[in-house]
Amino acid sequence: MRLPLLTRPLHHPEVAATMNPRLRHIKPFFAMEIMELAQELEAAGHSVMHLELGEPDFPCPACVQEAATRAIREGRAPYTHSLGIPALREEICRRYGERYGVQLQPDQVLVTSGTSAGLLLALSVLVAPGQEVLLSDPHYACYPNFVHEVGGVPRCLPVAARVNFQFDIDALRAHLRRDTAALLINSPANPTGCVTPPELLAQLAKLPVPLIADEIYHGLVYEGPCRSILEFTEEAFVLNGFSKLFAMPGWRLGFLIAPPRSMRDLRTLQQNLFISAGSVAQQAALAALRHAGEDVARMVRTYDERRRYLLAALPDLGFSIAGEPRGAFYVFARIDAFSQDSLAFARELLVEAGVAVAPGIDFGSCGEGHLRFSYANSLENLREAMRRLKTYLARRQPTSPGVAS
Repeated sequence: MRLPLLTRPLHHPEVAATMNPRLRHIKPFFAMEIMELAQELEAAGHSVMHLELGEPDFPCPACVQEAATRAIREGRAPYTHSLGIPALREEICRRYGERYGVQLQPDQVLVTSGTSAGLLLALSVLVAPGQEVLLSDPHYACYPNFVHEVGGVPRCLPVAARVNFQFDIDALRAHLRRDTAALLINSPANPTGCVTPPELLAQLAKLPVPLIADEIYHGLVYEGPCRSILEFTEEAFVLNGFSKLFAMPGWRLGFLIAPPRSMRDLRTLQQNLFISAGSVAQQAALAALRHAGEDVARMVRTYDERRRYLLAALPDLGFSIAGEPRGAFYVFARIDAFSQDSLAFARELLVEAGVAVAPGIDFGSCGEGHLRFSYANSLENLREAMRRLKTYLARRQPTSPGVAS
């Protein structure tokens, strides 16, 4: 059944009237707005298949739930050390040692209220007002907004699907300036699912610019190895956390690994801005690192099955796969056969087919002409989403404006 048209625009004009001029640079997160529109449709009684967000559909492991419940029952919910509870920081160091052969000290680890807080802290330490931060294009939608929030200037460098959305090291060197404050990299990447090869990581590590490496999708890799930037340099700022790998998005817990010389400033900012990460969530995360290995392995196998299904199903519908998604839980697909306007097309698919996906324009100008399909949903729901898309696209007129008008 055809879904009703939605009259509210995806972006809100009141944003431009904000009291703080800096906030005029902060763009809406369209994947979230697609989700919110999908929820409105569901509240009106319509069925929607959710492929728009990178939110694991698994329950968090039982050991995580038990550790949190035990901490609450025992009254262990105070403020913690601003860097995080020592046992958790020690366990993070042990994990990086085992997985990557990297020797870390617990006082290099700052447990944060999600990786978003870790990114804000790292940028606050590295970026002075007016300085540039280099990003790939496409990139995670919120990266430029974080840079703007600390007074920096995001500078986006196009990366091509034909090279799996990897930086060209010579082009990157040519864009380095005196006011380049940092280079922000992400592997496995959102939105493309691509993994940076070790030889490129080694080259990036040699650049004369601070590196921030978002490694939140580490562990969610299905073909070949995934290397940490810390294997190639001790000077990087590394973001990681528990939302993706351990299916703990609502716990809002991450961590930042940083060079020792930056820890005093990071600790001071943490004390003032956040005090500490949530103590119950930290106890739960400690249990995840120690005891959730089998749960994670099972989730990874399931994600890979879903990945392989979408890689076969989407081309059959007329989408073309951009790059080789070997990690995270996204497929970034071109929409040339259907539209050049990813936002309008994403809204069309939601309204007409009941399938929510993320528009490529969310991830930078080079993301236009793509949609991001998340397979953080059951295989049953993915199959239903593909069935709905097939039915709608078969009757869709190529020149039809749909809801884009």
